[in-house]
Amino acid sequence: MPLSLKTITLGCKVNQYETELVREGLRGIGYEDAHEGKADLCVVNTCTVTHEGDAKSRQAIRRLARENPESRIVVMGCYATRAPQELAALPNVVEVVTDKREIPDLLGRFGVVDIPTGISHFSNHHRAFVKVQDGCLLRCSYCIIPYIRPHVSSRPPEHIKEEVARLVGNGYREIVLTGIHLGHYGVEGNHNRPKEEWLRLSHLVEHLCDLPGDFRIRLSSIEATEVTRELLAVMAANPRRVAPHLHICLQSGSDPVLRRMRRRWGSRLFIDRCHLVRETLDHPAITTDIIVGFPGETEEDFAATLQVSRDCGFSKIHHFSFSPRKGTPAAEMPDMFAPQIKAERIERLIELEAELRDDYYRTLIGRELSVLIEAELPGNSFAGTSCRYAPVEIRPPDVALPRNFTPKYLPFHLAAITPTSLESGRLIAHA
Repeated sequence: MPLSLKTITLGCKVNQYETELVREGLRGIGYEDAHEGKADLCVVNTCTVTHEGDAKSRQAIRRLARENPESRIVVMGCYATRAPQELAALPNVVEVVTDKREIPDLLGRFGVVDIPTGISHFSNHHRAFVKVQDGCLLRCSYCIIPYIRPHVSSRPPEHIKEEVARLVGNGYREIVLTGIHLGHYGVEGNHNRPKEEWLRLSHLVEHLCDLPGDFRIRLSSIEATEVTRELLAVMAANPRRVAPHLHICLQSGSDPVLRRMRRRWGSRLFIDRCHLVRETLDHPAITTDIIVGFPGETEEDFAATLQVSRDCGFSKIHHFSFSPRKGTPAAEMPDMFAPQIKAERIERLIELEAELRDDYYRTLIGRELSVLIEAELPGNSFAGTSCRYAPVEIRPPDVALPRNFTPKYLPFHLAAITPTSLESGRLIAHA
């Protein structure tokens, strides 16, 4: 009887990719997914960006141990690197992987001989994430990740092309390029190359655009200083291949707060870079991250963040309450905020986000969008995500879908859709 496997992932796209890599290796030697019933082996990929990430990781491990009392639990991820002894003491934990570079060794200990260098499928996802880079050398004062993933490395372009081609061949129609610091793709090896041979993210994207098939590429989080003219030129030259969407991390619109955060730019540079994106691309979507309640953030500082958000016209804002992480400079800063103050500011940010989102979505009405159809809705309608990261509802008979179009193939179908209205934060395709 084959052994059964259950995986749980917390945190970022890189974590999700690395879980899939482990899962693919174990399935290659006969493990089967434990859809129902108890699992023989459980793998938990943890997150430690916030205290909440730590707590959810511990809860997941304890829950697995209760539900699978005879199982072996392997723990990996950033929390495992930061505090391995804490996790090793939890029930049923037999191994804690403290360094992601040890994943091949982990698989080898479980009997995997052919260690996968990439993935072929992405379980329970409508799009496939592809990790192209690892590690971060920056030292933003609030972030623990550079201490946990300090080793910067980039995968060779030819390996990434092979993986993307394999995923597209298996039916995936959106490929999301991701990394711990995506914008630093290639930089660690450039000091050994002549300048004309430097490797950058723009070069990788350009290589991937040459692959055959009906698919699109989306970039995950990137820093403002890494949104280069070269990258934008590649995106502009390949509008059907590269989604006109950039997630550019703001964190704060206040220059004093940005300095205390040890960010590498001020608000003016960020705004100018967003304007350059709009000048170069056709109606691009710009999304962002914002930390609320950083130590010492005054009402004026927060007002500056709201104003920069308006100036940039974000279509989505991922908002976070500041969470001090032991070992980072920000954890020792004075003037911490009470939770109720952070909650009140987040509410105001959510209100602004809804306003900016709808303003942007209205500019897309009447424009043809490439939509990844992801779900069937009641009434023979369908839901999906557009190239510009706007949710779209398609209401037949408004849109002619292929005759062989069935829910089984929903996650892998791209369709050209022209929305005609906006309802409840999503675009609607009407006849």
